[in-house]
Amino acid sequence: MLKSLYVRDFALIDELSVSFAPGLTIITGETGAGKSILMGALNMVLGERASVEMVRGGSSKAVIEAVFGGEHYDSIGGMLDEEEIERTEEIILRRDISASGQSRCFINDTPCTVALLKRVGQQLVDLHGQHDHQLLLHAETHAGMLDGFGLLHAETAQYRNTLEEYRKLRRELQSLTERADALREKRDFIDYQFKELEAAALVEGEERSIDEEINLLENAETLFSLGTELGENLYESESSAYSTLASSVHLLEKLAAIDPRFEPYLEELRGATSTVEELNRFVGRYTGGIEFNRDRLEELRERQLLLQRLGKKHGKSIDELITLRDQLSEELSLEENVAGELAAIEADIQNARTALSASASSLSEHRREAAKRLEKEIMAGLSTLGIPRSAFEVRFTREAAPDGDIEIDGTSFKAFDNGCDRVEFMISTNLGESPKPLAKVASGGEISRVMLAMKSALARSAELPILVFDEIDTGISGKVAQSVGFSLKRLSRMHQIMAITHLPQIAAMGDLHLAVQKRIEGERTFTGVTPLDNAHRVEEVARLFSGETISESSRKLAEELIEAGRSA
Repeated sequence: MLKSLYVRDFALIDELSVSFAPGLTIITGETGAGKSILMGALNMVLGERASVEMVRGGSSKAVIEAVFGGEHYDSIGGMLDEEEIERTEEIILRRDISASGQSRCFINDTPCTVALLKRVGQQLVDLHGQHDHQLLLHAETHAGMLDGFGLLHAETAQYRNTLEEYRKLRRELQSLTERADALREKRDFIDYQFKELEAAALVEGEERSIDEEINLLENAETLFSLGTELGENLYESESSAYSTLASSVHLLEKLAAIDPRFEPYLEELRGATSTVEELNRFVGRYTGGIEFNRDRLEELRERQLLLQRLGKKHGKSIDELITLRDQLSEELSLEENVAGELAAIEADIQNARTALSASASSLSEHRREAAKRLEKEIMAGLSTLGIPRSAFEVRFTREAAPDGDIEIDGTSFKAFDNGCDRVEFMISTNLGESPKPLAKVASGGEISRVMLAMKSALARSAELPILVFDEIDTGISGKVAQSVGFSLKRLSRMHQIMAITHLPQIAAMGDLHLAVQKRIEGERTFTGVTPLDNAHRVEEVARLFSGETISESSRKLAEELIEAGRSA
């Protein structure tokens, strides 16, 4: 519920804070007192377009704040979570409108965009007065209202899930088909590239190993010559390193026998002798294994040129070419298997289409059953509300399509997000006229009463927001006005209702009565709002009967109406 509304420096309002209560809140006041200003402030904090003209003269900014109960998180919690706005015990909407034209919006003291404020506001309050605020006038909302009346939201959700699965399969089919078509178009080129790379028998790291082997083959003679010379220096010649070291070891042994201080060096010299022997054996094996193979060298050079040509052609390294070869192989395999994959996914799509058609047909049938009940309830409600010769019709239309996603009784239809039917409410408020779309109904009072009848019929739905009715008493009086009042009272038992009215029959039904007054102090005009106690409430309802001069009969009638409202 709306708990409170704070307004400062907005139009004629200097500063006021209004507390609200559950049930039916009645707002009355003389023409020009400022009822429309109060509703304008509520509209601003719900995200409607702001105007600097509404900032009170001499003030830097207008501030409007509305506090709602936290039970509304069921409808707006997802939007706030998405924007990382903290959930608090209450929902606080605030809007600052500066005299310079800037507007700042807040939800739970967190800055937000005016677009988000409006989205949240639409979920919290349904304000009826001007046509552009009435959801009932938008045909795209009618299917949801009918589903609420018929308790069909679960079935609608099942249809949407089935539709999403069907569309997902269709997207997969399109993607696979496009990929297969692209493969066919460049099949020859892909096949040529793959065969070229496959024939090259590429090996990871091959470039480096070829370079190393070519280097060895090109320097084979040098390696052999140097190796042979090194062997002679180490071991073969009379003055070889080994002979010199062996003679030195013999001398050092004699020295160590006399002076032990030579012993550590003796071990090191023997180790050096062993190193020379080991190196000599390695050099012998190495020079013995040197390959003088011109054919192998030419073969490697040709391989090297091939790899360089492939790398330059594709702009890739050998390792990257191996990856490309594997990718081309996968693409060629896909084309070979695509026929089977297409057949499998087309079978899945057909099964999903069958399920979607069954879900759409069932939903449509249940909606039509609910529509018959809704038509009777709306017409009965309109008769009570002073439109006795009304005709209300829920019109269903389908869009036939040769390639439609839904098939019912052998005919294909387009699938919409909420079913196979377009649902629109049609009405005639005058005898002899055929029903027309609600948006074409000219009378604001009639539209408000249609909405009241609709909301009363839909009262079983827990998704109704707070309802604010303005102009609902246009063109009615007497018994009809009292019927409108009783209907508002009944509806307020399940939902918080606010009604601005000039009629005593409606005003007497309120659980809370707010009077809007305009006063002049000095050279300034001020608008205020006062909650009325029982005595002042009787006076206000009596004033609505007889004007400024209140008679005893008006007071008595006001008391009777208020008492009737309490027991309603």
